[in-house]
Amino acid sequence: MRLGPLIAAALLALTPALPALAQDGSLHIEITEGVTEPLSIAIPPFVDEGGAADLVGPIRDLVARDLTGTGLFRDLPQEAMLTRPGGFDEPVAWSEWRAIDTQALLTGAVSVVGDHVFVKFRLFDIYAGRPLGDGMQFDAALDGQRRLAHKLADQVYTRLTGETPYFDSRIAFVAETGPRTRRVKRLALMDYDGAGLHYLTDGAELVLTPRFSPDGKHLTYVTFAGGTPRIALFDLDNMSVQQPPADPGTMSFSPRFTPDGRWLVYSQERGGNTDIWQMDVATGMRRALVEGPGIDTAPSVSPDGKRLAFESDRSGRSQIYVMPMAGGEAKRISFGEGKYGTPVWSPQGDLIAFTLQKGDSFHIGAMRPDGSDERALTASPHDEGPSWAPNGRVVIFTRQEPGGKGVARLHSVDITGRNMRPVEMKAAASDPSWGPLLP
Repeated sequence: MRLGPLIAAALLALTPALPALAQDGSLHIEITEGVTEPLSIAIPPFVDEGGAADLVGPIRDLVARDLTGTGLFRDLPQEAMLTRPGGFDEPVAWSEWRAIDTQALLTGAVSVVGDHVFVKFRLFDIYAGRPLGDGMQFDAALDGQRRLAHKLADQVYTRLTGETPYFDSRIAFVAETGPRTRRVKRLALMDYDGAGLHYLTDGAELVLTPRFSPDGKHLTYVTFAGGTPRIALFDLDNMSVQQPPADPGTMSFSPRFTPDGRWLVYSQERGGNTDIWQMDVATGMRRALVEGPGIDTAPSVSPDGKRLAFESDRSGRSQIYVMPMAGGEAKRISFGEGKYGTPVWSPQGDLIAFTLQKGDSFHIGAMRPDGSDERALTASPHDEGPSWAPNGRVVIFTRQEPGGKGVARLHSVDITGRNMRPVEMKAAASDPSWGPLLP
């Protein structure tokens, strides 16, 4: 897939959102602590510039779903539009768009040449009466049309928020089938919105906790193929599996890549004691990072590679601790009521998401790395296992449905806790890991 040149608009942003004018008069989404008011964006039908009659509608609609799914944008109804562009280069009818309170206008065109599809767009600030950045064109093979729509939506999102996008990304997870007492679990991969599902393992052995490498080319996970939980590495380019060496008489679980992709951090159990270890992915060389009585597990390394967050019951119940990767004292950062676990750093390093258990209920929360600004993001009876979107503004997690069937589903929520959405997929699913933006 190739991207055309882009001169991005100089827009300011924070998070949640209130449409506003920047000091230079340009349209942007400003973060406030008040009620979120979505920005009104008009997306008229895309223009067919040749051979794309069957593609213009689905591509336009997918772009709209991406944007409105954030909770930051409102797609103006087609029937409310007083004008519709007859061609991609047609001048903007500013007054007609202002008459229906349009704040941003997105126009697009699609064409098919041979076995490739081309999509281009222009974005306008209706208030200021000017373009927001240059137009842009993408192209891909015909089967890449959904990625083109995600790429387009990513560019619009960034221009209007100033944030890193996340639509053109994938999620690894454990797909679940069968009754609760005989559940079959397979490693699976899908687009961020639940489309493009395909399975990576056949379900012959139990698999848990898939986690992406920083470059998105590998997964690490736990397999029970030999009857004992061990770490495995899945190469997504050649679809091959490798099992790194393990010490005899041990069980390994909760693996996660370090930000440079060179190491794995993981938990190793031996003789009833669980410690945190580090392994060189290339050589298999291993060393202990956290040792002591009790259970130390669920390690996660900060984006700068300098700090380790992990879960430990050393205080008597499960809490979150942070310590230097180079060694030193572990500092407890969770002090609320209940048990804290599954800490994971945001891509920016400004937040740590976690699972909080209070009684029989599990919730998703987030806090600063020093334990301040703790916030609850969900309030369902059984939510667990958060994973961050590439931009660090959305979290995906597992929600266990109530009742005897206990079906697991994937949901997402933004860091305000206001925009909660189920991932649109038919299969039961758990243990999500949100991968990086695709190239």
